[in-house]
Amino acid sequence: MERVLVVDDDRELCELVTRFLAREGFEISWAPSGEVGVERALAEDFSLIMLDVMMPDTDGFNVLRRIRQRSRTPVLMLTARGDTHDRIRGLEMGADDYLPKPFDPAELVARIRAILRRSAPQRPVSAAIAIGDIELDGGTRTVRQSGTAVDLTTVEFDLLAALMGAAGCTVSREDLVSDVLGRDFSPFDRSIDTHVCNLRRKLGPLEDGGERIKGVRGAGYLYASPAKPGAK
Repeated sequence: MERVLVVDDDRELCELVTRFLAREGFEISWAPSGEVGVERALAEDFSLIMLDVMMPDTDGFNVLRRIRQRSRTPVLMLTARGDTHDRIRGLEMGADDYLPKPFDPAELVARIRAILRRSAPQRPVSAAIAIGDIELDGGTRTVRQSGTAVDLTTVEFDLLAALMGAAGCTVSREDLVSDVLGRDFSPFDRSIDTHVCNLRRKLGPLEDGGERIKGVRGAGYLYASPAKPGAK
């Protein structure tokens, strides 16, 4: 049974989420504050953490930062509807996905299952690929830049694998959302764009100063390749 930790001070919401997710086969634990959430997240074994941004003792971003210092457990952030800044900030800090409040319980389950699928060990990806200064190994799920390891989240790794696997060709945002995030595409969902921005920031430009991941207006994204990627 997958264990989910809900970190939220809203008791009524937690009771509703617990009842609904329990029917879907999840075991739910509740942390009523950020401090309790950090303590339980680091002391116990959870499959996923649902983390609210707004809490009275400490905000969700501080909780996320402290969890990420010691744990890679997937985190689903709960944000206020329409607050784009909070969503982008959470993804940049290492959250795996976000869901605005109030949410549809069915969408919550779909988001959780998508995160768990892509964070499962030994998820099949393409073989090792080397393009310029970047080496991506699908077997060990590691990325090296000029021989130095690059710390990527699960989503960032899968996104880079998808783009490098099609280097020189445009990959649509629809395909990236479906293949990397595991959900249906919505033109109002900009999370894939935030993950691309995070990759750009971590990898920087090409060795010659050119743009590594190019946005193709109205189409998607392209990983620039001076030559066809070589599989090892």
